[in-house]
Amino acid sequence: MKRFHVHVGVTDLEQSIAFYTGLFGAAPSVTKADYAKWMIEDPRINFAISSKAEARKGVEHLGLQVEDSAELDEVYGRLKAADGPVLTEGATTCCYAQSEKSWIADPDGVVWEAFLTTGDSTVYGSNPALEVLASGGAAVNACCAPQLAPAIAPAAAKPGGCCG
Repeated sequence: MKRFHVHVGVTDLEQSIAFYTGLFGAAPSVTKADYAKWMIEDPRINFAISSKAEARKGVEHLGLQVEDSAELDEVYGRLKAADGPVLTEGATTCCYAQSEKSWIADPDGVVWEAFLTTGDSTVYGSNPALEVLASGGAAVNACCAPQLAPAIAPAAAKPGGCCG
């Protein structure tokens, strides 16, 4: 069963943890020095906050979390059907978790991820340069920009680029 995901960048983590704990009526299931996550069952949501200095404040991205590879394949098919550039990140470390993921942005630049969590991590990890998606793929030719899936990348995308 899929779970809706929201990641919000916050200025004051402790204040935000207190606020969302009250709002959800539950303590976070994961708390780190710069991150907290609630796995709420009603409504079924993975709600995360982080206070990274470089992170955008407010809604950072949205997503769909799946429970197995079959659901991930189904959601990946939906990303392709949405007819936008898809950034296939693959196996990665992000938000203190190991996962398999891909990203897409809606026509207004709202970034979405589709992911399967495969394990925990002791480090936060990182997100790819999501501005590539938010700009509709315009920044794909920049040196070392993450590569979009070749089957649906814009025609201007050059696989390999200057990064080898």
